[in-house]
Amino acid sequence: MANQPSSHSILCASFNQDNSCFAIGTREGFKIFDCSTGRLLYERAAGAFIIVEMLFSSSLLAIVGAGEQPSLSPRRLCLFNTVTGVALEELNFLTSILAVRMNKKRLIVILQEKTFIYDINSLKILDTIDTVPNPKGLCAFSPSLDGSFLALPASTTKGSLLVYNVSDLRLHCEIDAHRSPLAVLSLSSGGTHIATASEQGTMIRVHLVSDATKSYSFRRGSYPSNIFSLSFTPAAERPDILLATSSSGSVHVFSLGAPLNQRSSGLLASIKVPHTVSDALDPSHHCILHRAVPAGMRSNTLIRKIEKFDETATPEHVVLRATISMITYGGYFLEYIYNVNHQNKSSWTLEREFNLLTAERSSLS
Repeated sequence: MANQPSSHSILCASFNQDNSCFAIGTREGFKIFDCSTGRLLYERAAGAFIIVEMLFSSSLLAIVGAGEQPSLSPRRLCLFNTVTGVALEELNFLTSILAVRMNKKRLIVILQEKTFIYDINSLKILDTIDTVPNPKGLCAFSPSLDGSFLALPASTTKGSLLVYNVSDLRLHCEIDAHRSPLAVLSLSSGGTHIATASEQGTMIRVHLVSDATKSYSFRRGSYPSNIFSLSFTPAAERPDILLATSSSGSVHVFSLGAPLNQRSSGLLASIKVPHTVSDALDPSHHCILHRAVPAGMRSNTLIRKIEKFDETATPEHVVLRATISMITYGGYFLEYIYNVNHQNKSSWTLEREFNLLTAERSSLS
């Protein structure tokens, strides 16, 4: 989501479509980092930016200025080549650009009451969607060409959303997810599942995109909280884990086991001795890492990688290991390792932490 200029060190932060890199925008310019190594790949001091979006690991960036200089209008989208350092194209709009999403065929531009779908190669407008007022630029986009879906809010008074097939340029379905207005949307990488949270922030729900049915419903907590991000594990089909970050500073991990309509009930359902990866990922499993970041600190977090093991493959009998990458708007990158063993017990380890604002191209390896 695009962010209006604030007192935070970082104005925007986004991961690319395959989670290999991430970009940040600051008041001085923008930077691109490698997720695996933490190495600073590119930087440009050109003023304040509120949107910096990558197209996989290519040299193409979609950037939008914060409006602090006349040349960096928030109503102008610049498609920028990091190799040549030259703007390839510029698109101008009547109102501020709130979000931009891309895959190898489509360019999506979100305004407050309109969404534009472009062919990314010709920049021809393929469709224009009139939307309800969407001042935060809420959207979710799956980069997969096989399941290329775009989700947008459908109401300002309740948590309903519209899902569009941007390949076929048609409305796919409408989902009523919450009673309160939406705060966060996230599609799985394969476009099979969508996770939502409302402004209340107590419940997180997951729906199947194919038929708009609810598959999971998780309680984050009893008290309201702002959900900052939702992220699925990378998967072409059903993801294993859903991750959520909130204004409390905590990271929540929910295991996606059997869908609601396939779960058993009664006494036997509460007695389980897991022997496989799927057994370890019981749908009731909810793990919390408290104080991952300071309370109130906005962050963009995702599950960058997931590994599965036979329970005898590691001394700790780990059956699942997730690498979780977090960008805080205070200017830090953190990477946690989340392990689940054969007894469904989980643990966290902070693997890396570094300052994004002081990083130099020669200082990180």
